Order: sequence, then C-alpha cells, then structure tokens
Amino acid sequence: MAKLASIAVDMDGVLADVYAQFLEMHLKETGERIPEKSLLGVPEHIAFPLIEKHVRSKGFFRTVKVMPSAIPVLEELNRAYEVYIVSAAMEYPNSLLEKYEWLQEHFPFISWKQIILCGSKYPIHTDIMIDDHFKNLNVFQGNRSFLYTQPHNELADTGKHQRVRNWQDLADLLLA
Repeated sequence: MAKLASIAVDMDGVLADVYAQFLEMHLKETGERIPEKSLLGVPEHIAFPLIEKHVRSKGFFRTVKVMPSAIPVLEELNRAYEVYIVSAAMEYPNSLLEKYEWLQEHFPFISWKQIILCGSKYPIHTDIMIDDHFKNLNVFQGNRSFLYTQPHNELADTGKHQRVRNWQDLADLLLA
C-alpha cells in the first residue's frame, strides 16, 4: 500500500478564527469596534492592542470559533491524507490544554497521535503545510505550502506559497 501524503495544519488563523475572537474581546473590554479594513496588512500585535492580555486570558483558546467549513473539509482530508494538527502552544500558559480540549470537542476524528503542540514548527517535515504565517511557511521544507489568508498577510506577496482564502479553496485543491 502506498504511503499517504502528510499535511501539517495550523490551528490559530486556519482552523480557529482568532481574528473574530480578538475583535469580540476588544469590543467587550473597551466598547470600541476595530474596523476590519484597518487590519489589512497590519501585524496582529499592532492590529490588536490588547492581544497579549487576551491570549493570556483563561478560556481564550478554548472558546474560539471554528473557521467555516473547516470541520467537514478536514474530516475528508483526514481520510485522504496523513493529517497532523501542528500548533505553537508553549508561549502562553493556558494554550496547551485549551487547544487540546478544543480539538477534542470540534475535531473528534483527529486522534491524539495526530496532534503536535510545539514551540517551533521548524522541525516539522510533512509533505504539505497549511499556515497563515510566513515565519512557519518560509522554513518549511516539504513539497507544497499553502498560505491561509488572514488580514495580516492579505496584502503580502505569497512568494513560493500558494494562497488559499478558505477551507473550500483547500478542498478544491487537495480533494479534487
């Protein structure tokens, strides 16, 4: 039997809608609505002035919404590929357990053996990587890399990476 191609899938900004979470938390805390147009091309730590406080809040990673269509598309990808969820989870104290619990709730078809919660993604050697940050994609040594569009990267040249705007784009490219 031929070995399935492997895929590393990022969580924050790819599976998990952290932008919606940041916007909602900022509004709740300050009463100010951050205009979505103001986020284009702006690094997250500048776009969201309370980002450090929010990502260190208990429940931030546990309560984030799932990206539209991520569940059914990832379930299909999981049948066709060797899928690994790869997420940086060492920097913020609550993120490790909260990310694991979030995955268990929303993606029960992903086993614990398919979850890599790490500090750096540099050692990840899959065939394909899906991420929203160039810092992870640019050091990736696999065959194909997909830049998942988020406001912080929307205006950037994708370089050697292929841009995808949503999970349907990924389904069209990887399940066709």
